[in-house]
Amino acid sequence: MLKEARKHFPDSALNVARFEIPKVKGHIQGNRTIISNFRQIADTLRRKPEHLLKYILKELATPGEIKPKGLILGTKVAASLVNSKIRDYAAKFVLCPECGKPDTNLLEDDKNVMLKCSACGAETRIK
Repeated sequence: MLKEARKHFPDSALNVARFEIPKVKGHIQGNRTIISNFRQIADTLRRKPEHLLKYILKELATPGEIKPKGLILGTKVAASLVNSKIRDYAAKFVLCPECGKPDTNLLEDDKNVMLKCSACGAETRIK
């Protein structure tokens, strides 16, 4: 009976994902890429924009800075590439490797960065 009842529900009602990373919104202006929703992405990931910026710039090997209108990258970069780097960042610095939930905090000391999960209590060292 349960299988029969599920057939009548819309697909969106059965979706249990509560964490979704927003897609990059921006445009290319000359030889620069401007990402207008960078702060919103950092807020969704619950990380400091500066930390996310450092990771993105290192992975893309490009200069960039945060301005009031968004993130400005020094080269032309495809939105799909930036989206994949943000997904990589989320997998490494946001999602708990034990339970897969985004309820984590970064704990930094002198030499180590730890990812502490509020949901399951796991602590993982990040390299």
